[in-house]
Amino acid sequence: MSTAPAADPFSAECPTRSVLDRIGDRWTVLVLLLLARRSHRFTELARGIEGISPKVLTQTLRALERDGLATREVFAEVPPRVEYTLTDLGRSLVEAVAALEAWTRGHFDEVLAARAAYDAR
Repeated sequence: MSTAPAADPFSAECPTRSVLDRIGDRWTVLVLLLLARRSHRFTELARGIEGISPKVLTQTLRALERDGLATREVFAEVPPRVEYTLTDLGRSLVEAVAALEAWTRGHFDEVLAARAAYDAR
């Protein structure tokens, strides 16, 4: 029997907030979407996500590893090759993230129009 309290993201002390922070981060979303296609090397991810700095990409990948969403595999080659791959847990998140991407692609023009109307007031 579990004695852990129920998850309540509206509670300031609930650890679900840190998970929401991770998956709500724009860089995390973009890395997840690329890794959903296939495993990638660091440089492939850096080239595939315009505007992400190497430092931020490194931090994002480490956080994804820490949260169990991605794995880092080092291949014994010269030079060493490192690839990042989604775990089963990471793949289970992709459907939700892909839905956000689809919504964004389908509605960004409406959001931009709403912003312009708001700013014009």
